[in-house]
Amino acid sequence: MVTSDLTGLPVATGRPVRALLEWSRGLLDPALREAVDSMPGSMRLIAGYHFGWLDERGKPAKESAGKAIRPALTLLSAQAAGGDPAGAVPAAVAVELAHNFSLLHDDVMDGDTTRRHRPTVWSVFGTPAAILAGDALLTLAGDVLASTGSAVAAESARMLSAAVLELVEGQSADLSFERRRDVGLAECVRMAERKTGALLGCACALGAAAAGSVAAGAGHLRSFGDRLGLAFQFVDDLLGIWGDPAATGKSVYSDLRSRKKSLPVVAALTSDTDAGREFGQLYHRPDPLAVDDLVRAARLVDAAGGRAWCRDQASALLADALAELRACDPDPKAEVELTAVAHLMVQRTG
Repeated sequence: MVTSDLTGLPVATGRPVRALLEWSRGLLDPALREAVDSMPGSMRLIAGYHFGWLDERGKPAKESAGKAIRPALTLLSAQAAGGDPAGAVPAAVAVELAHNFSLLHDDVMDGDTTRRHRPTVWSVFGTPAAILAGDALLTLAGDVLASTGSAVAAESARMLSAAVLELVEGQSADLSFERRRDVGLAECVRMAERKTGALLGCACALGAAAAGSVAAGAGHLRSFGDRLGLAFQFVDDLLGIWGDPAATGKSVYSDLRSRKKSLPVVAALTSDTDAGREFGQLYHRPDPLAVDDLVRAARLVDAAGGRAWCRDQASALLADALAELRACDPDPKAEVELTAVAHLMVQRTG
């Protein structure tokens, strides 16, 4: 839809975010299900459970499969680059498969027992099965890209592999931080760039590649995704402490209970404030944190400035991301819709 502003010039308008995500799901889900259905039987059951299509016995279910924001970014990036979003569906499927590989493994490594308001795969099927299912999803992601036979298939597969390697390096750093007391803020931000920003940047770049975008435009779209992904992680880390379990699907204070070195936590620990020092003494105790300790820890992170700093960083990164989006000279409607999705990601509550 195109309207006019006070100058009489046309101004593009976009669909509401909910409608955008439903549109994205409509393109994604049939191809995603087809890909998952091609998996061996045991892996197909576990993947179907993880995506909310099946219960643990393999019976049909209608559970939440998540917002599928990354595939939406891929499809809209293709449109932003002047292409047909339908041509980017294989790339969107590959991104969603790779993302869910990371979720399956992440739940195992973090010991999380709940995702999307239901028991995690490893807690239902066991750790070995969850690891294998994650491996299968990642392998399938590469196969989906390769099977398109397009001129950019090989380069797209290479881009996804590079992003996953960055993601793995970020996750490795995240795990190593749990054993360290001296984590610096810069290395924590770098970890988040790799763990979350890399795949989101890749999601946008794959959409641009599917549209045949020139290098400059694709580079700006990748940078848009990179910056947006880091902003998303800042918000995710805030929700890991202060999020409503009814919205996040995780227990309250989940990151504090696990003693994660998340962005607000490291900001507090390195703040050189009385609250930060008190928080450090509490957080580094060897014994488990009781509920009262968790409440106190969250209050101290806030008092040390960790919460406000993360909010400010997320807002600044969102502005940077939108500047990169404008720089790629995008399709006007796609620009409006990508902007709406970006705001949703940074202003979300779950």
